Amino acid sequence: MEKSYYISPIGILEIICKNSALISLKLVDKAEFTVSKTDFIKRIEFQLDEYFKGKRHKFDIKIKAEGTDFQKKVWAELLKIPYGTTVSYSKIASCIGNKNAQRAVGSACNKNPVLIIIPCHRVISKCGKISGFACGVDIKKKLLHLENHIM
Repeated sequence: MEKSYYISPIGILEIICKNSALISLKLVDKAEFTVSKTDFIKRIEFQLDEYFKGKRHKFDIKIKAEGTDFQKKVWAELLKIPYGTTVSYSKIASCIGNKNAQRAVGSACNKNPVLIIIPCHRVISKCGKISGFACGVDIKKKLLHLENHIM
């Protein structure tokens, strides 16, 4: 398992990889010492650089997110949300075949282990309200603003 840290415009992102797959990308309070970076981690950091500069709209990174079958189904649906757009929790619930699972979708978004790349920040309430983000609503707003979806 490899671990590294990336200083981003929204804070310090901890990158954890295993067998050339990204298993976790999350905000942390401080960075630990990183001995060396693998080519895979350098590729992730390069793509994050491009994303934060507005030059990358889709990531080309192998992801191996750990979660329940339901969570994985939600995360797979989140990967279909285009850059610069938002969808509602109820829309995601409908897309996965359970139109009444909005709260469960919100919970799966909250448990998303791969911030930004699995774009849970693009999910908003049915009425257009920005709420419910594990990293805080301010970070969600910053990411949406970055993607030119100013609300």
